[in-house]
Amino acid sequence: MTSKVKLLAAIAGKHRGLLASDRDRREIQAAIADLENHNPNPTPTAATDLLAGDWRVLYTTSRDLLDLDRPPFVRLGQIYQSIRPQTSHLVNLVELHGLPYLDSIVSVSARFEPISDLRVQVTFERWIVGLQTAIGYQNPAQFIEKIEAGNEFGTIAVGIDRGDRDNWLDTTYLDEDLRIGRGSRGSLYILTKV
Repeated sequence: MTSKVKLLAAIAGKHRGLLASDRDRREIQAAIADLENHNPNPTPTAATDLLAGDWRVLYTTSRDLLDLDRPPFVRLGQIYQSIRPQTSHLVNLVELHGLPYLDSIVSVSARFEPISDLRVQVTFERWIVGLQTAIGYQNPAQFIEKIEAGNEFGTIAVGIDRGDRDNWLDTTYLDEDLRIGRGSRGSLYILTKV
């Protein structure tokens, strides 16, 4: 069994990390370390053709994301990260499911700048929140296209104070359809290309 297959088997059924036990997390960490030792792209920030696109989170340890599943009547849906190297633009997008007609989108828009072979500095710019039906949400690519075109009809956009400059993301594994990232707050992300 390859390292990649072992990792995908370890995260299967963990509901993006919500259902992972301590034992599961240790097994996942070991599988990640093994896969990172076989990274086919040791300079991922230069591999913009592979980084570019829409990515779906398969597993994360980010409490900021996983805790979105806690409020009553709200369930965490899919989590995406869209990377546009040509414009140095990054969008994190979370689908939230709730009561009928109250499914919503929470996203944060950011700029990034490569600062090493593995690391990009991330500057968060604004939060964008809206009901999926009000904004005509279909998929992440369509949503981001609307936002980039300046069409924020049906959303609430709030600027983010740029005082917190110590946000970064390391890409520690990258191939054609799988990416592993580690964030400045100790969070781990395993993503697949959409």
